[in-house]
Amino acid sequence: MIEQPIPFGGELRRRRLTAGFTLTDLSRLVHYSKGQLSKVERGLKVPSRELARLCDAALDAGGVLAALVRPRAAGTWVAEASGADEEVWLMRLSWDGQSWFHPVSRRQVVAAGAASMAGMSIGRPAIGSQAEDTTLLGVSRSLFDQYRQLGQVAGSGLLLPALIAQTHTLRELSSRTGPRTGQGLLRLASRYAEYVGWLVQEMGNDQAALWWTQRAVDLAAAGGDHHLAAYGLVRRALVTLYQDDAKQTIELARRAQSDNVPARIRGLAAQREAQGHALAGDYDACMLSLDRARALLARHAPDSDAPVIGTINLSDSVEMITGWCLHDLGRPREAAELIDRQMAQVPPRAVRTRVRYGVRRALAHAMAGEIDHACHLTSQLLDSAIAVSSATIAADMRDLARTLARHPTNAAVRELAPELGTALQTVIP
Repeated sequence: MIEQPIPFGGELRRRRLTAGFTLTDLSRLVHYSKGQLSKVERGLKVPSRELARLCDAALDAGGVLAALVRPRAAGTWVAEASGADEEVWLMRLSWDGQSWFHPVSRRQVVAAGAASMAGMSIGRPAIGSQAEDTTLLGVSRSLFDQYRQLGQVAGSGLLLPALIAQTHTLRELSSRTGPRTGQGLLRLASRYAEYVGWLVQEMGNDQAALWWTQRAVDLAAAGGDHHLAAYGLVRRALVTLYQDDAKQTIELARRAQSDNVPARIRGLAAQREAQGHALAGDYDACMLSLDRARALLARHAPDSDAPVIGTINLSDSVEMITGWCLHDLGRPREAAELIDRQMAQVPPRAVRTRVRYGVRRALAHAMAGEIDHACHLTSQLLDSAIAVSSATIAADMRDLARTLARHPTNAAVRELAPELGTALQTVIP
């Protein structure tokens, strides 16, 4: 018998009997076999997070059952100190496409010796006239939009060298133009750094993602934008969300919602808080956060001169995140219906976004017992999933594979299994 620190099985059985459900009744509601539920109740099998959430919703447990199952081992994040002026960025590009980036302190460079640290000297940019140059800022801003579009169809690793170099270039150029243009360049450099952090997280490196997020906050502050620090908290909350740390996700998201923060950032923070509450199984708190997010995002007035913070490919991000949350709350059928509607609004060019929410859509249908349809949806996503190669998307793909594996006799599952297995081995683990 597997020994559990918290008796999930006993609580599940107590609530099932109180509700007047047989094992067969509960099995039909959550789409797990009667035998598996029986083993869970007797402590012979450790429940998955998905099963706990489904049972919590079916038995109206208000998050109690969901809270009894330990999340996956969560990592820890540490707010990096600033000190950007003391850093030297080292990047190596090789002919076969392999690249490497590492920040070191100036003291390390001196200790190692300049000759050992670099094969050639590119030199410092020419000293400018300190005149305002809106053309430079406009071209760099346009280039950022192009990189974001490219990030929708290409793997993160292919973009990072160019984005890192552009961040460095903007930072250096900011000191060689007029003060107004210089501040604009620093603020734009911060958006590049934030985007790098997101792409690095997509590659599965949470520590580096947090490092880049802090660089973004520092650059923005140097450019006179102190609001990005709040969005940095939202980004950190995304890391803890994927680590299944509901408490930290909620705490970080709440800290980003102070009154002096722009409405869009507060709205995105409220969305993240909702995802944290969903992870914790708290339906009411989740819905309240989503209502707050909807009201805040409706107040946002777009600034044509600055890149949009957060996603630009969802017509109604609150509705899509509601679907995301309903899945985590153990309500897959409701989740599938919402995500179905929103997926129809995602543009075809937004491949990464379509895969991210498309996999969650397929997972919701699978959890709702619609196995054939889930397999059909999944088969349409695999090539694109391999192309964008995302660690965060891979997390849902693994959950999807485990859910489908509970139906080994289903013809659609047997047909999909080899392709799904290959995709899982190809994308970032």
